[in-house]
Amino acid sequence: MHDLRNKTIRAGFANLSGRSVVVLLRIVSIVTLGRLLSPQDYGVVAMVTSFTGVLSLLSGFGLLQAAIQRDTMTEERASTLFWVNVMLGGILGCVALALAPIASAFYREPELVLATSVTAITFLFTGAGIQHSALLARQMRFGALALIDGIACFTATSLAISMALAGWGYWALVSLIITVPLITTLGVWLATAWIPKPPRLHDGTWSLLHFGGTVTLQGLVTYVAWNFDKLLLGRFWGAHAIGLYGRAQSLIMFPVDTLNASVGEVAFAALSRARGDQQRLRRYFLKGYALVIALTVPLAIACALFSDDLIEVALGAKWADAAEIFRLLAPTILVFSIANPLGWLLNALGLVRRSLKIALASAPLVIVGATIGLPYGPRGIAIAYSAVMLLKVIPITVWAVHGTPIRLSDIFGVLRAPLASSLVAAGCAYAVHFLLGPMLAPLPRLSVDVVLFSAVYAGLLSLSTQQRSLYLDLLRWSKMVPV
Repeated sequence: MHDLRNKTIRAGFANLSGRSVVVLLRIVSIVTLGRLLSPQDYGVVAMVTSFTGVLSLLSGFGLLQAAIQRDTMTEERASTLFWVNVMLGGILGCVALALAPIASAFYREPELVLATSVTAITFLFTGAGIQHSALLARQMRFGALALIDGIACFTATSLAISMALAGWGYWALVSLIITVPLITTLGVWLATAWIPKPPRLHDGTWSLLHFGGTVTLQGLVTYVAWNFDKLLLGRFWGAHAIGLYGRAQSLIMFPVDTLNASVGEVAFAALSRARGDQQRLRRYFLKGYALVIALTVPLAIACALFSDDLIEVALGAKWADAAEIFRLLAPTILVFSIANPLGWLLNALGLVRRSLKIALASAPLVIVGATIGLPYGPRGIAIAYSAVMLLKVIPITVWAVHGTPIRLSDIFGVLRAPLASSLVAAGCAYAVHFLLGPMLAPLPRLSVDVVLFSAVYAGLLSLSTQQRSLYLDLLRWSKMVPV
């Protein structure tokens, strides 16, 4: 707890700085591979991951979060958890091999057998690095984690682009799936220089396994529900449809996933350390929450307004059919930006059973929505998905914060200024877009829209006393903290 505030700010800035490189690399990957590969290629890989993604959740078994959340973690316990993760990785790799012909038969795509079999090795790579990553997170060494992620992303992106240029098709995307966990695990081993000892079960291990198992079950329920739409599309509409939908959804989730990786990792570690001090926990959570909301709310609105140009600039003209799907899914950015940070809070407080109950209540709604939208193809599923997410966000938020130091009024207070500023900025930007748009090509038109929207939004947001105080505090703390 000593100097926790300064450690958190230092870790947060290091993580954000490092992750910015990863974001740029991912943008390069999206733009380049989107032009080199077809929706069919992306559809094949989406079919593979619809099966292996479930197994990926089980490989970690929530033991990364369990190791970070505990106040103390002995080397003996960490070693035991390491061997549990490795064992699970090996078992799940074998399961993936067994599922390969089943996935091929389900989607009626023969090439899935080899593609699924090759990706099976990633479970072993992932399992071998989980506890080393947890050790770095417990030490608040998020700069090291971000550097490792950057190296892994650069290596994987370079290899994938080279393979795509050489005409390897969807195998370029398969290489991304394999290379990232391999390089990441090698990196965390080198950064920690920790050699696990032989495993030894004891009472503390069982409590960690219980925590991790609950987190895993929640993630499993969420994953199945949130990927049921792609499973249905691939089965009934084919690889092209799932390729369009999956790419649009991936782009929508890009900013949310990036912020969760950048802010969420640090926030969860800091909240876990501060959970014994309710006021400190509340203060830390709301600052992190305000930062996420301020960055993601305008993105949701901008993506809905400028989807056509965003898709053409990012992916190229052959992805034009994905633009409407992208627009229809844009409201989910807002929902995830509100809901995802509540997961940091609940897990840090040890309320993993509540998280599981929330997931169990949400899953049927999402599945029913996808089923209703299926007859209308990717567009119908996108409408149903966004509608369900918007309808459930308020009840889920009320349930999540009940009995915690965070009040519902805190959530609305954080949302108020970014939402109002985004709507005004959207009106100004769209007016200019309507007047000047026909005279400009997609890239300059999008540039004008984004610059104007950002300028108006930032100007209005700076008028909010709460937001101005947040940014001044962050700036002041960053200057006070030694590098």
